[in-house]
Amino acid sequence: MGVTKVEIFTDQQNQIALLAKAFGHPARVAILQHLFKIDSCVCGDLVGEIGLAQPTISQHLKELKYLGLIKGSVEGTSVCYCIDQQNWTQMKEVMSEFLDQDLAQSDHCCA
Repeated sequence: MGVTKVEIFTDQQNQIALLAKAFGHPARVAILQHLFKIDSCVCGDLVGEIGLAQPTISQHLKELKYLGLIKGSVEGTSVCYCIDQQNWTQMKEVMSEFLDQDLAQSDHCCA
């Protein structure tokens, strides 16, 4: 598989691709759903909730944090995670604009 040449794409295209990566694995979707469900920061063990090994959960949390959809704070010996509401709102705006492109189109599609 070749290297993606991100520099030939717009900032918006790169941003959408990165944000879509958050939903590219069901574990990340489950983590986000759980964080929304509890409506607070989770400091406990997500292993029991998600059903994956701790190193796997940690990798997914790291990816979600890198993407800016969650934030973490250190409390004692553990890291607590919650949804980054500002970035989540921004992500929804970017993705909605992308997904709603068809609304401005007339019906000139190939049959």
